[in-house]
Amino acid sequence: CLSLFFQCDNAKGLKAFYDAIKYGPNHLMVFGGVCATVTSIIAESLKGWNLVQLSFAATTPELADKKKYPYFFRTVPSDNAVNPAILKLLKHYHWKRVGTLTQDVQRFSEVRNDLTGVLYGEDIEISDTESFSNDPCTSVKKLKGNDVRIILGQFDEEMAVKVFCCAYDEEMYGSKYQWIIPGWYENLWWESWINSSQCLSKNLLAAMEGYIGVDFEPLSSKTNKTISGRTPQQYEKEYNAKRGDGQSSKFHGYAYDGIWVIARTLQRAMNYLNSTNKHQKIEDFNYTNHKLGKIFLNAMNETRFFGVTGEVVFRNGERMGTIKFTQFQEQKEVKVGEYNAVDDKLVIINNSIRFQGLEPPKDKTIIQEELRKISLPLYSILSALTILGMIMASAFLFFNIKNRNQKLIKMSSPYMNNLIILGGMLSYASIFLFGLDGSFVSEKTFETLCTVRTWILTVGYTTAFGAMFAKTWRVHAIFKNVKMKKKIIKDQKLLGIVGGMLLIDLCILICWQVVDPLRRTVEKYNMEPDPAGRDISIRPILEHCENTHMTIWLGIVYAYKGLLMLFGCFLAWETRNVSIPALNDSKYIGMSVYNVGIMCIIGAAVSFLTRDQPNVQFCIVALVIIFCSTITLCLVFVPKLITLRTNPDAATQNRRFQFTQNQKKEDSKTSTSVTSVNQASTSRLEGLQSENHRLRMKITELDKDLEEVTMQLQDTPEKTTYIKQNHYQDLNDILSIRNFTDSKDGEKAILKNHLDQNPPAQWGSSDPSRTSKDPIEDINSPEHIQRRLSLQLPILHHAYLPSIGGVDASCASPCVSPSASPRHRHVPPSFRVMVSGL
Repeated sequence: CLSLFFQCDNAKGLKAFYDAIKYGPNHLMVFGGVCATVTSIIAESLKGWNLVQLSFAATTPELADKKKYPYFFRTVPSDNAVNPAILKLLKHYHWKRVGTLTQDVQRFSEVRNDLTGVLYGEDIEISDTESFSNDPCTSVKKLKGNDVRIILGQFDEEMAVKVFCCAYDEEMYGSKYQWIIPGWYENLWWESWINSSQCLSKNLLAAMEGYIGVDFEPLSSKTNKTISGRTPQQYEKEYNAKRGDGQSSKFHGYAYDGIWVIARTLQRAMNYLNSTNKHQKIEDFNYTNHKLGKIFLNAMNETRFFGVTGEVVFRNGERMGTIKFTQFQEQKEVKVGEYNAVDDKLVIINNSIRFQGLEPPKDKTIIQEELRKISLPLYSILSALTILGMIMASAFLFFNIKNRNQKLIKMSSPYMNNLIILGGMLSYASIFLFGLDGSFVSEKTFETLCTVRTWILTVGYTTAFGAMFAKTWRVHAIFKNVKMKKKIIKDQKLLGIVGGMLLIDLCILICWQVVDPLRRTVEKYNMEPDPAGRDISIRPILEHCENTHMTIWLGIVYAYKGLLMLFGCFLAWETRNVSIPALNDSKYIGMSVYNVGIMCIIGAAVSFLTRDQPNVQFCIVALVIIFCSTITLCLVFVPKLITLRTNPDAATQNRRFQFTQNQKKEDSKTSTSVTSVNQASTSRLEGLQSENHRLRMKITELDKDLEEVTMQLQDTPEKTTYIKQNHYQDLNDILSIRNFTDSKDGEKAILKNHLDQNPPAQWGSSDPSRTSKDPIEDINSPEHIQRRLSLQLPILHHAYLPSIGGVDASCASPCVSPSASPRHRHVPPSFRVMVSGL
């Protein structure tokens, strides 16, 4: 047998082989070949000499090519032999997604290529394949970017130090990553190369912790006796004793088994020759004897026995050996399992593999989609507040219906009040729908709720504020009627106005639903670590109600609602000076519009900014709806409730005229000023001044006549009867002003009642203390002015009432005694106004 032992020099190796062939005896086989380059050159030429070569240390995958090296065998498994073992390990831990990192060397590239073929068709994905020459950091970073968690590396010790330094910098170590690299490195291999890297020793060891090395088993761990009669353990002990202090080689067991392979091959060949041809012996072999060469080749390929390295079996010249798995644990390599290629069986030694986490790393970032849902306690709390609001609205509705015949409630349009309450309750009801998400309902139901809750909130808003603004418009239409014609606006017309507003809403909503309906969309957010510490990432998802042109439709709705609010503000401003609280809610409307507007703007902005936080968004939306609905209902009904409790008729009474005596005398050309009526009332009748100008001129003329009559009464008491009669005529002239009413008989009745309460004799009475005063001063005294106004104001007041639907011609006299209670009047006036600037 020709043994080849030479340093890795191709020229020397090839020369030694040719010298042995030429000058030596006939060799039956070639044993040896350690360096891959020299071994491959010799193995390729063996076919010409019909020589079988057996190597115990050449592991290069290139030699597995039987077309190129048909006479080559080896007792040591090739580097490719680890790939089936790796496949078995991946399946054992259910890793179906890996990445490779390979040094640009043929030896490692061949292993990588073979691994690709092994994994192909095994339902294991190689998600990324990276290679490097000198700096692996770029490749490591790419692996991380592709979310590779299981890395299969092929590189030498020097590059391994750089790789793990890069892994430390990229944080590709620990419980989320698993490195699987060659296991044939020397003991404490990192210490030889740590100085060549920029990595600290502790950082390098931290990144290396837990890596798994894969290599062939030097000696079998079984205790069975081998072909030599020794157990692997006995052989190792004897080997170490004979080796002494010499350096140990991990190939010694394969060399030992190689000798036995040659012996068994020759024995099998001799047996074959003896059984087939008694005249031919193995000694007859020469380099041109092709027949004996084939016999040696087949005999070696069929050789099988248990050696110190395990079961020795060849398959197409490749050793089917045992692959061991080691793991780097606490700065040392520990054997954790082995793979028997003959039985295709993986054995993990007593679960000795230690993973950095509670479980083996995942082969990829497990993304668990988690629906961000509304918290049930939050939904319960806001629902409870909503129920309280609906109970309050129901109480207001009961109050409004029960007291609908009361003057205070009747004058405030109870039907409109009911609509306001209905709108508020619809707004409250929408909160329940806004809180229902995918955790409560199915996807199809959620999509239906998208439309329903939009319709309910929109209709509820328009119903509440539309009714409120319709009431205010009626007050505005009555008090801003310049022509002062009789104007009666019934509730049916107000209902029509609200219906028109709702019709616009329905048109918008129907077009929205038909053209671009709301759909359920899912928005995905950035991944977050698992709060429980598991090796998974949480990807929050959130359900939305959206459509293609969401901005346009919302703009249309907001524009319409904004115009409605501006219209309400205009009406509230125009009617701000109407002095009848039962009719005029302008102050409360202004407050409601202000609060609703501010809250809606703030709520919409904050709600948009918290799209990714459904609890915050729902809380803000619900609180805004609750606040707006509650404040609106309270501003409309609480004042009425308080007034009805304290003074039911106070709201229906006009503000009394307050007179202040003018202590200063004006120039003789100007008359004494009549007591000024409340300034606020004057501004309410600015629109009526042009029409009322002619009437006031007529009243002024009659006032002068009345002054003259009064002066004559003071000078000649005996003319009282004549003056009385003429004064009746003057009062009848006042009643002839018919621009505001069509009922003359009613006014005469008013005058009659007034004269009964204020007899003419009282006008003519004189105070002795005032007889000596100037007559003009007496006429303009407060007492005379009060008497004149006592006649004029009730008459004019009565004339105004029909214009606002308050009384008609058959109404009883409004000129009752000021001391009489409104509760005891014959026919209480249903509406009164103040007249100023007379």
